[in-house]
Amino acid sequence: MAAPGRLWRRRWLVLQVVPRGCGPRRGAAGCPPAGQVRAAFLRFFQERHGHCRLPSAPVRPRGDPRLLFVNAGMNQFKPIFLGTAHPRSELAQYRRVVNSQKCVRAGGKHNDLEDVGRDTYHHTFFEMLGNWSFGDYFKEEACSMAWELLTEVYEIPRDRLYVTYFGGDSSLGLSADEECRDIWLRLGVPASHVLPFPLKDNFWEMGDTGPCGPCTEIHYDHVGGGRNAAALVNQGSPDVVEIWNLVFMQYSREVEGNLLPLPQHHVDTGMGLERLVTVLQNKRSNYDTDLFTPILDAIHKGCGGPRYQGLVGDADVGRVNMAYRVVADHVRTLCVCITDGIYPGLSGAELVLRRILRRAVRFCSEVLHAPPGLLASLVPTVVEMLGDAYPELMKNTDQIMDIINENEAAFLSSLERGRRIIEQTVQQMEPSTNFPAEVAWSIYGNLGFPLDLIDLMLEEKGISLDSAGFNKLALEDAKRKAGGPQTGRLKDINMCLDVHSLAQLRSSNVPATDDSPKYSYTLGQRGQYEFSPCQATILMLYRDQSLQKEVGAGQRCGVILDRTNFYAEQGGQASDQGYMIRSGQQDILFPVESVHLCGGYVIHEVTALETLHAGDQVQLFVDEAQRLACMTNHTATHVLNFALRRVLGDNTEQRGSHVTAERLRFDFDTKGPVTVEQLQQVEQVVQDVIKRNEVVHMAEVPLTLARRIQGLRAVDEGYPDPVRIVSLGVPVESVLTCDSEAAMQTSVELCCGTHLLQTGAVEDLAIISERQLVKGISRVIAVTGVQAKQAREVGQCLAMEVDSVSLRMKQRSTSIPEMQNLSREVGQLTKVVASTAMPQWQRKELQAILKALQRTANTAIKKLEMQQAEEKAQSLLAKHCNQPVIIDTVPAESLSILMKVVNQLCDKSPGTSVLLLSPQISGEVLCACQVSKNCLPVFSAADWAVAVCTQMEGKAGGSPVVAKGSGNAKGMQGALTTALEFAQSKL
Repeated sequence: MAAPGRLWRRRWLVLQVVPRGCGPRRGAAGCPPAGQVRAAFLRFFQERHGHCRLPSAPVRPRGDPRLLFVNAGMNQFKPIFLGTAHPRSELAQYRRVVNSQKCVRAGGKHNDLEDVGRDTYHHTFFEMLGNWSFGDYFKEEACSMAWELLTEVYEIPRDRLYVTYFGGDSSLGLSADEECRDIWLRLGVPASHVLPFPLKDNFWEMGDTGPCGPCTEIHYDHVGGGRNAAALVNQGSPDVVEIWNLVFMQYSREVEGNLLPLPQHHVDTGMGLERLVTVLQNKRSNYDTDLFTPILDAIHKGCGGPRYQGLVGDADVGRVNMAYRVVADHVRTLCVCITDGIYPGLSGAELVLRRILRRAVRFCSEVLHAPPGLLASLVPTVVEMLGDAYPELMKNTDQIMDIINENEAAFLSSLERGRRIIEQTVQQMEPSTNFPAEVAWSIYGNLGFPLDLIDLMLEEKGISLDSAGFNKLALEDAKRKAGGPQTGRLKDINMCLDVHSLAQLRSSNVPATDDSPKYSYTLGQRGQYEFSPCQATILMLYRDQSLQKEVGAGQRCGVILDRTNFYAEQGGQASDQGYMIRSGQQDILFPVESVHLCGGYVIHEVTALETLHAGDQVQLFVDEAQRLACMTNHTATHVLNFALRRVLGDNTEQRGSHVTAERLRFDFDTKGPVTVEQLQQVEQVVQDVIKRNEVVHMAEVPLTLARRIQGLRAVDEGYPDPVRIVSLGVPVESVLTCDSEAAMQTSVELCCGTHLLQTGAVEDLAIISERQLVKGISRVIAVTGVQAKQAREVGQCLAMEVDSVSLRMKQRSTSIPEMQNLSREVGQLTKVVASTAMPQWQRKELQAILKALQRTANTAIKKLEMQQAEEKAQSLLAKHCNQPVIIDTVPAESLSILMKVVNQLCDKSPGTSVLLLSPQISGEVLCACQVSKNCLPVFSAADWAVAVCTQMEGKAGGSPVVAKGSGNAKGMQGALTTALEFAQSKL
């Protein structure tokens, strides 16, 4: 019978994953397609070595706010490594696992974005092939499997492979990983190909703390030919590259920096598919493999320019080849991220993805001179290539293309407008002057025009940007967003009309602003909200507490219009932002930074890029994303108000609210803190309303009629007449009917805010904070949509960590250090739970558990210390029987234990005075003493401790009865002599 390994190889060859005639030693014709290389890896570990094959996790991290994207195969298994996986969870049952993980490295600690395209191997998206052992096999099996796969299945020549191992680190007290070295030698790797490397190369750590361990890397020599390339390993040579990293997690890095052995050993391996395919297809560039060539061919077909040639650096004239690589890489990232629910946006991972999309668009348009739509046209090619491995891609092809096209169109429009603004500004500039910071800031902030492109365009014209002015504007903007102290001062001056100005406006018959266009928005066919721009006329300008007909360029002022579609800050809802353009000057943007209502006049805070005049015709554009987020949170606030009354009772009255694009805040009457059960019930009522996707009815009615509505929600403030009613699920006409109780069963409020048209768009709501402001008034803070989902994921993750600590606490360790470590872990978890955005009901539950765990840990530590102290005291009493003074050294793990030993001795021998020293591994000596009350006041414990610790170059303090201190071990013998002499002099 043939050996199992040989049978496996035969099966591999029958499947033609590595056909005869292909491999690093042979030509590229008929080389294995990337899909078969990936499938062979998964099948090898699944069928040959009994691994459980798992699908890739989404690239949006689950419950890990520290990560923007999943950037390694091990991310989804962190709970296993950290011991936080729930014992009854599916995750905790895994022993051997294999998968191909989608990874994105852009933004954050691992950021390859700016390197992509410059060389032939950096990527923002890549696939990580990995196999894991969770407390199952370890070094021997991991190395053996890897060597078998590479040399027997993939048939990579052995003489081209080099392996590295951890060479040790004396500062950490770690010896070289000779076990790993010997394994490789037994597998037949020549000694000249087994190389030791230091900590930075061959010791892997998850973070500042947590599981870690030595690793062994497998490197491949692209040149071969019988040469010895050992000197090129880990030297950054493109000829010798790492292809596989096998991490042996056997230690835990503690908060103090020391390493402790893990109770279970794990194996975490990672091999980039792109590099592996490059080797197996006998290429030198990842972009020359079939992971990228179909995309590069599609780019060539779409732009009609020269073909991709693989050139880099100075040889790549015009950066055409770089553009090919950028676009090919970035469109893969866009497809994967959008499929996994990360869309181009304004913060976090969404902002990074927007930068990736815009970088790709720029290379398409500026370097490849491709027509609009090229980027989205590549999506079907990507889906065809990756869809078999990641089926979720095939469900969203049209959505991915639509999102890319919409964002590309918006960015290209912004680019074109920005270019025209720059050209026009340059033509009007005086010679030898810097480009105005105000203009650069406007197109950067409002159009998203890349700062590096501004610099590049100005450099081409031989002009410099006013960098100091630009940085000043950026700083002011940061302060304004942070609510700095100067923000209020600027708004007070330019945004709040004084009584004289109001009187002047009215006496001049300037009409109040018609802001009804702010409610002019509809739902499109695909469910998206459509906001129409608004035409308006400038009626008056306001600056430095005076009305003006004209405001010069570069000045910040308030603009009063005859009509507006901007929502002014009122009713607890934050104001809109956006920009206005003047009729006939489409390329000049006047950013609207905030909007306020004063006496019926809507004041738009604007920075004038050019002189503004009363009578100017303008067109207004709101920031649609910010407006929609505010609408979502405002509608959610109404649903929350209804839910609170439903759960807590009809006497629950609103005391205030504040709605922004990020979150909502709601204050209300309450008899006491809201319980965990009530918080859960409130969230459930909200979920029910969201799921019903009820229509949001809005209408203006006379105030007197509105106040007759039974169950009407209204806060104690002045309302306009007619007043706007917002009713969820029930038409306003129905709630106005006499004796109608419809409003008792839903949310009906007087509200001037902007709202969704249906509740389903809220998607989710999570209350992430609840506290009493004063007795009788509580405040809740909630988030909606994606933020709510993320808060729930984080909460589940932390709950698993708390469960893990609870289980370990129940094991009742008899080791003081172990219990102290558990106590510290509980303390750290308590801080994280208190500060992390998560459902408040879950936070309260976890805080109660952690509080009990902390008490348990403290009690256990105290009990163990007392037991240890009693044992040491009995031993010392036997040694110093009936002595008036006991001076000795004793091992003690802490000053607390040492003090307890002293107390026990004095309790058991009341007439004895005791001083004990305890040398520590660190070189420190602990000191504790107690003086018999019979010896007072002549004999003072504090003086005794000071005399002894001074001898050891240390410090001490205490009372006449008890004292403690510490010093240096070098002076310990002299200190013992001093202790005895001091005591003898006092007795």
